[in-house]
Amino acid sequence: MAMEKITFQGHDGQSLAARLDLPDGPHLGTALFAHCFTCSKDIPAARRIAGRLAAMGLAVLRFDFTGLGHSEGEFSNTDFTSNVADLTAAAGYLAARGMAPELLIGHSLGGAAVLKAAGEIDSARAVVTIGAPFDPSHVTHNFAGALDTIRTDGSAEVSLGGRPFRISREFVEDVEKANLAPAIHGLKRALLVMHAPRDEIVGIDSASQIFTAAQHPKSFVTLDNADHLITRAEDAEYAAEVIAAWSARYLSLRQPAPPPGAPEGIVRVSEADAEGFLQDISSGPDHHILADEPLAYGGTNRGMSPYGLIAAGLGACTSMTIRMYARRKGWLLDHVRVDVSHNKVHAQDADTRGEEKIDEFQREVHLAGDLDTEQLDRLMEIADRCPVHRTLERSARVVTRMLKE
Repeated sequence: MAMEKITFQGHDGQSLAARLDLPDGPHLGTALFAHCFTCSKDIPAARRIAGRLAAMGLAVLRFDFTGLGHSEGEFSNTDFTSNVADLTAAAGYLAARGMAPELLIGHSLGGAAVLKAAGEIDSARAVVTIGAPFDPSHVTHNFAGALDTIRTDGSAEVSLGGRPFRISREFVEDVEKANLAPAIHGLKRALLVMHAPRDEIVGIDSASQIFTAAQHPKSFVTLDNADHLITRAEDAEYAAEVIAAWSARYLSLRQPAPPPGAPEGIVRVSEADAEGFLQDISSGPDHHILADEPLAYGGTNRGMSPYGLIAAGLGACTSMTIRMYARRKGWLLDHVRVDVSHNKVHAQDADTRGEEKIDEFQREVHLAGDLDTEQLDRLMEIADRCPVHRTLERSARVVTRMLKE
């Protein structure tokens, strides 16, 4: 995945720092990501979601709001309204590059901001909120006993996530008067609400209120035991998977024609975890799986092993070939199941030395239906004609070239 470090002008002309995650292959669409209150564009959840979307062909812009991260400006001079204005400025920057965003994603207060900004971003077709408050003034709960001081003195320093921030009276007044209900009701975009039931920062009631206020099409997905910041890798991966699958329904992701001689297009495999073995595997914008190694071999067991994927291809091709033949013959085949096992483990095989080993795939084909012995025998003959079976039984040629990035 390629990434550009860029800057653009925010709501008041200050320079905002951003990262534009770009697909390795064709650019099929663009998403805009808004981070959580006092967070940054580089939090793990933002990076993971951007990576997954880039793998399916979407460019993703994630930026630091004014006064946060690497962006210019004073945080004490910002408020909810300025965040919304920064979002529309980001969308304008993308549009000027010919990459107007179709998908808006907001985390926590960033989710509230994208709900408010969506009506001003004509290109937006779908909106995703993650742990977003229905009432933006919810963030004032983080200020504890400093609220009275803020109202009296005009500002006060508060500790948020162990870091000091100066909060102004204008900020408090701005979030208190913010009303998202009309914007949500008139969204006119597909909406996905994601929330963790045990979120201790923004309660699940907010998700219910957002969902109720919205018109269809709308969807709700629970993040189970995730925390508010989606800090666990598996929770961020799950959120990314759901967003990628859901958004494809509402965005026009038109994959270009595959290269000559490759009717199935390019299967792209990219590291998802440089410290382990987890791999992102994408085939166009519509299909994505994970590959990994078992825990015993240093992996995280979050996907099938490489040999497991080969076995899956053999089993799927066998089943499809049998079904195709039985359908053409009009035979009463009710169900096909293929069990495949392989006698070597990939991680062990990679370390072997000396005499070359032979791969053996054990395949059990289970056929159900009103079929006589002759039909069953014929279907088993057809199973051996499956293209993947033939590929595995005869030698294949792998042509490799290196491209330095």
